[in-house]
Amino acid sequence: MTRPAGRDELTDAAADAAIEQACPILRLPTIRAQHARIAEAAARQKAGYKGFLVELLAMECDEREDRRKTRLIREAGFPRPKRIDDFDFTLNPLIDPGLIHTLAKGAWIRTGQPLCLIGDSGTGKSHLLIGLGIAAAEAGYRVRYVTAAALVNELVEAADDKLLSRTIARYGRVDLLCLDELGYLELDRRGAELLFQVFTEREERASVAVASNSAFSEWARTFTDPRLCAAIVDRITFEAHIIETGTESYRLRATQRRRAKNQPITRDRDRSAP
Repeated sequence: MTRPAGRDELTDAAADAAIEQACPILRLPTIRAQHARIAEAAARQKAGYKGFLVELLAMECDEREDRRKTRLIREAGFPRPKRIDDFDFTLNPLIDPGLIHTLAKGAWIRTGQPLCLIGDSGTGKSHLLIGLGIAAAEAGYRVRYVTAAALVNELVEAADDKLLSRTIARYGRVDLLCLDELGYLELDRRGAELLFQVFTEREERASVAVASNSAFSEWARTFTDPRLCAAIVDRITFEAHIIETGTESYRLRATQRRRAKNQPITRDRDRSAP
């Protein structure tokens, strides 16, 4: 980088050129984009040099944090955006909004506790799973979302390619593993054993959040080996937060409510006036 002339000799054009040259080197894209506007505002407000610098640095830090959150959410692999604030708790009174908002703060992730969302299809499990995962990513945690079937398929392929240890280690490094749709499909013994290895890798060290349409007593239909099933349930439920979302469809209620709101009001034309 070419050092600009002394302050008294530095023209606005030379200063702008120096900033344009320095910011990419220092990786300060926000200062590069905003310095002229902030400088004009500082001149109007007769701000000092330090005030001007603080404003620039604060803006750069805020933008960098926003980019980090966006990157963590993107890397998590969520199939669609679902946030806790978008969840209508009035449609499923079984779910305690206070508990969900407490979980969204992420203390359970710091301590490596599991989370289990158990209930029938349409009761809001995936919404809550994704919403809590997004909240965790925005709080700075490394998160990975995957369905049980997709994870087992990935593990089987990795084992065939002699990359199983690397794949399990990669899933072991994330702070929160969001495992959706556990129990929808029956797993053969090999698939169940591979999934068990992921749980063991994360046991009491890093959190797993599971959404399942089956009660724990029914997991034997997914993990057909009784001992393996018991070991998996033991690892997932130890010191876990267990939320039962019930049997009545959240999606159906939400659809009915939207239709009711959009239904036009009609008058009974056959009714006689009083």
